[in-house]
Amino acid sequence: MFNRLGFFDMHQQPKTNATTTYEPFELSIKQTHFQLLPEKAIFLPQHRSLLIADPHFGKAAHFRKAGIPVPENVHTGDYLKINSIIKRYLPSDVFFLGDLFHSDFNNSWNDLEAFRSLFSDIKFHLIKGNHDILPEEFYRSGLWELHEQSCLLGELVLSHEPKEKLPLERVNICGHIHPGISLYGAGRQKLTMPCYFVSPQRIILPAFGRFTGLAKMSCGKNDRAFAVAGKKVIEVNFSS
Repeated sequence: MFNRLGFFDMHQQPKTNATTTYEPFELSIKQTHFQLLPEKAIFLPQHRSLLIADPHFGKAAHFRKAGIPVPENVHTGDYLKINSIIKRYLPSDVFFLGDLFHSDFNNSWNDLEAFRSLFSDIKFHLIKGNHDILPEEFYRSGLWELHEQSCLLGELVLSHEPKEKLPLERVNICGHIHPGISLYGAGRQKLTMPCYFVSPQRIILPAFGRFTGLAKMSCGKNDRAFAVAGKKVIEVNFSS
């Protein structure tokens, strides 16, 4: 959590059950193995890289500025989650697939950079999204490796928005859409959950930030959806 000076204090993390485990979904596409994490991020063991899309840090402050009473610490859980994932997987690189920070500057940017500075041995990348509109000097602070539109990681094309007309040997990993999938119960119950939306040459990550909406996805015959269900990721079966 953040102390009164705005810095992240990892000693103030909330208590959790020591027996609680998060179960990733193991998935391979072409030559790359993916771990789809229940925390709405992907770990790539071959590259020791963590992929996160659409955290939208600073969005709560924009709502408060507009007079909407969003709690100041709404993003704290997301920082704690990233810290926990980093401790568990020990990545060498963290890639944010766009919309790292929600539009114009506010003091939440200082919190973000304070958090980033805790991991001096990890390279943090930002592939700019449509909400990453701060002046260039903010991203040139030495804390971020900046990519304007996309970058290659092995056979993967990392981007914010989905890429079209990829070479057959490439796989696009992206965000932007905030995918969700609706599940229906026998009694007309309906539950819409964030999901990973997987096509033969693409994976769309769920939005990492808690303060975001969902775009309901419809699956074609070559698509697969993996719902984030608590501490598990489960494939949704549409055959029935």
